[in-house]
Amino acid sequence: MAKTHKARKLPVQQLTVLALCRFAEPIAFSSVFPYLPEMIESFNVPKNEVSKWAGITSAIFSLSQAATGIAWGRASDRFGRKPVILCAMFCIMCTSLLFGFSRSLSMAIVARALTGASNGNVGIMRTAVAELVPWKELQPRAFSVMPLIWTIGSIFGPGFGGALANPAAKHPNEFGKSRLLRAYPFALPNIVAAGFFVFGLAVGFLFLKETLETKKDGRDYGRVIGKLLLRPFNPTKPKPAKWQHEEEQSSSLLSHSRKSSTASTGYGTDAREDRKPISPTPPSYREVFSYQSNLNLLTYSLLALHSVAYDQLLPIFMHYPPQTDRSSNPDVNLPFKFIGGFGIDSDRIGLLFMIYGIVGMFIQFLVFPPVTRRYGVLPCLKVVTAMFPIAYVLTPFTALLPTPLTQQIAIFAILLIKCWAVIFAFPCTTILLTNSAISLRVLGTLNGVATSISAIGRAAGPAIAGWTFTIGVSKGYVILPWWTLAGFALLAAITPWWLVEMEGFGGGDDSDDEAEEEMPYNDDEQVRSHSVDIGHPPLAEHGEENDEFPIREGAPLDPQSLSKTLSHSSGAKHFPPLRRMSSPLGQRNNVGPGGSERLSNGLGQSRSGFGAGGSSYN
Repeated sequence: MAKTHKARKLPVQQLTVLALCRFAEPIAFSSVFPYLPEMIESFNVPKNEVSKWAGITSAIFSLSQAATGIAWGRASDRFGRKPVILCAMFCIMCTSLLFGFSRSLSMAIVARALTGASNGNVGIMRTAVAELVPWKELQPRAFSVMPLIWTIGSIFGPGFGGALANPAAKHPNEFGKSRLLRAYPFALPNIVAAGFFVFGLAVGFLFLKETLETKKDGRDYGRVIGKLLLRPFNPTKPKPAKWQHEEEQSSSLLSHSRKSSTASTGYGTDAREDRKPISPTPPSYREVFSYQSNLNLLTYSLLALHSVAYDQLLPIFMHYPPQTDRSSNPDVNLPFKFIGGFGIDSDRIGLLFMIYGIVGMFIQFLVFPPVTRRYGVLPCLKVVTAMFPIAYVLTPFTALLPTPLTQQIAIFAILLIKCWAVIFAFPCTTILLTNSAISLRVLGTLNGVATSISAIGRAAGPAIAGWTFTIGVSKGYVILPWWTLAGFALLAAITPWWLVEMEGFGGGDDSDDEAEEEMPYNDDEQVRSHSVDIGHPPLAEHGEENDEFPIREGAPLDPQSLSKTLSHSSGAKHFPPLRRMSSPLGQRNNVGPGGSERLSNGLGQSRSGFGAGGSSYN
């Protein structure tokens, strides 16, 4: 038999819809940073306490996210991915507006805490991507989409956040007459961010598919409306003829028969036979926390801790005044005892980070997918996690270079190393974490746990870095915070050596429908020699049209021939003979050693049940 292979393709449309839903979140998150110190000052906070309250405001966001991440994940496992994603987007939009209209420090902190508590979509969208793309060969490209969107949003968010903050004072001719913007000087960036959320909510409601197995077959009125809106732009398809409809029904019956027979015999099953079937009940925590999942969660939390801490500490280090006259300073004892930074301004720091983000965007989309497909996800993770401690150890020594230009070139080179490592590390960890789940039904909860744990790391990392930086500068050792982060990075580089790259949920075989398209019969006589004749009008009419399962009216029913025909249709190398079959149609027929029972009352009406040791596919 001739066999043709059909390459799997990414669900580009659904990934695009998810990306549009995701885009508003990094914009709302990162647009706060440029004006946060100015906003805190406007609440009559002393200047020497602004940095402290800015850190508290940022930390409360991560801690709130950690407190609710698991709840969002379990809600998505119970109610579905789509409704929870849309609900979380709406909550983030409202709490971001509340933050923009804050009139006091306490109100701003509460609003920021509520925004963090609403920010559970990172894990749920990651779960949706895993359910859309379960095949390992496509996961590197699929799982690079959401980090790419976050990078793009993080590049544009600070730009318009700083430009639109306090517009009445910065642009009095355009906004000076607005009573709203004079009373609420930091509302405009959040109003613009809310516009992105409204667009994302509309796109998600109209076009996003449900991916949770127990909810995906339900009626989705949003997608019904979306199809109606798009109908004028789509060519009208002719209605299928009657014989086509009968052929589809017959093919559905035969496909069900092949699935039931394959399941009952144990042949052609998925590569991960230990996976648990989908259940509508929420998973227990014992199901979520497997050994491999726990190792992945530890690696992920350590990555979040040291990576975010480095990104927040580096601007402080570059802005810190340089140390002069090191040769005559008794407090300097090279190569380890010294203090000082670059002494550059925020504009130059922002330029370096903008270039850093653009380079990361290209690595994310153009380099990461082909490299991980060629070498594997786990080997790439082992390599890049070893790059972090090297970059961290070298960072403080860039301040010893003689000129500002050489200092900035050196730190940018280190940033490129760190960029390469972080672009690979987080998606690789996400893929490994996804594939470590024992069932698709635990993915929402598992990714919710990952969101909570990583949020704790993002809150603890900057606090540890800031505390050690203060101690290091006071003691004359500016290397202290960087080498502390290198210690955490070294721990994160050790844990991947105990990880195992699991098979994922896609399996190694194509679906039955794909098999029908990819394995056509070239020898009609070979199939017709095993044809089964059943005196049932719809099946008999269909048998004259279909070469895959021809049925002729009037011939006796032969169980051995039916067994051989089903074996050819399913592409199995061996199909056990039928043990017992009775006719006429409408009586129960026991098929195969697995105990498969089928009750056929007519075309397309088939019911299967399995005895002990069997699997049920509905």
